[in-house]
Amino acid sequence: MSNVVANQLPSHVRIVEVGARDGLQNESAVSTQSKVALINALAAAGIQDIEAGAFVSPKWVPQMADSSEVISALELPNCNLTALTPNLKGAEAAHAVGIKEFAIFTAASESFCQKNINCSIDESIARFTDVMAFAKAHNIRVRGYVSCVLGCPYEGDIDPRAVLAVAEKLLALGCYEISLGDTIGVGTAKKVDQLLDLLLAHIDKSLLAVHFHDTYGQALTNIYTALKRGIATVDSAVAGLGGCPYAKGASGNVATEDVVYLLQGLGIEHGIDLE
Repeated sequence: MSNVVANQLPSHVRIVEVGARDGLQNESAVSTQSKVALINALAAAGIQDIEAGAFVSPKWVPQMADSSEVISALELPNCNLTALTPNLKGAEAAHAVGIKEFAIFTAASESFCQKNINCSIDESIARFTDVMAFAKAHNIRVRGYVSCVLGCPYEGDIDPRAVLAVAEKLLALGCYEISLGDTIGVGTAKKVDQLLDLLLAHIDKSLLAVHFHDTYGQALTNIYTALKRGIATVDSAVAGLGGCPYAKGASGNVATEDVVYLLQGLGIEHGIDLE
């Protein structure tokens, strides 16, 4: 039972700030200047891992069309700036502005994959082969996102075995970390525990991160559940920005401020100034 491995709270948690990308891509247009100011403010508060943009088709995600300009305007030598790079063209553009960490994404749900990126899960992973080769050649690490790990707007509940299969494929491809995304925010503490029961039997906890949306107000409870299992990387978005353009009604990401407050209350180091 999960009780055996409960309460392995980490001493330090790494927060990956996704507000400037996952957050803003779902908001109405924000100026390049405002994005730069937001990322600079996040860095000034001590956040070291910041997802700064996405090199995707401006036709599909117009809010991210200025990612090159935003990243070029930043001078943050102490920050790890990451960007979403779904294909080789995106990877090359990200590398051109100095990005040292890529992110690729797929889903644990076939229907979501088809609706979101117009292909099967396996096809989506095969498409990343050239991105991974480019990253390896340029010494860039790659993070893998898995959407819909606890539920899908089209399929409902997702079998944890489907999540494990996708996570293992991304790790085999060369991802250094897998971010488990509850894209529509339907997760509960029990569901998180059940998912981690399976995943942690096959994957080391140091390779996993969690990414919760707060649709039903469960994100902090779910994060606490993951922390107790030893997960030490949490994705969050300043002010709870974001949603999902392909999941109607899903509310934003968990707010970074709330995660920091939770960590402070647990005596877990995070390096971020809440003020």
